[in-house]
Amino acid sequence: MNDQIKGSDLKRTPNLPHDAGGPVFNAPWEAKAFAMTVDLHKRGVFDWSEWCDTLADEIKSAQAAGDPDLGDTYYKHWLKALETLITAKNVSTAERLLAAKEDWRAADQHRGLGEAPVFVKGAAQPGA
Repeated sequence: MNDQIKGSDLKRTPNLPHDAGGPVFNAPWEAKAFAMTVDLHKRGVFDWSEWCDTLADEIKSAQAAGDPDLGDTYYKHWLKALETLITAKNVSTAERLLAAKEDWRAADQHRGLGEAPVFVKGAAQPGA
């Protein structure tokens, strides 16, 4: 498998927000989700065509469920598609992904204004 993402691959990525310089992001987590996807592709977890198909399916499902498709939910669909592939390829389980998501949410809720969140594995668990 070729581990390089070419400009032609990015052009095939469904509805990717971009400008002349490449992909654009509205929040740091969007850039991180993008980077994780590229990294998993480079590691051979999935090829870019498979990624594009999974993302397109997620977008279609969201639209069918009533997503108004205004562009503000694009990276939420990206993240859902990434979670789908990660679990389908047995990289992680849905339970582990949910636990990590909750730990990050807890870290963000307990940070001070202007401070970076501090991730503590299991922090969102009762009694942790």
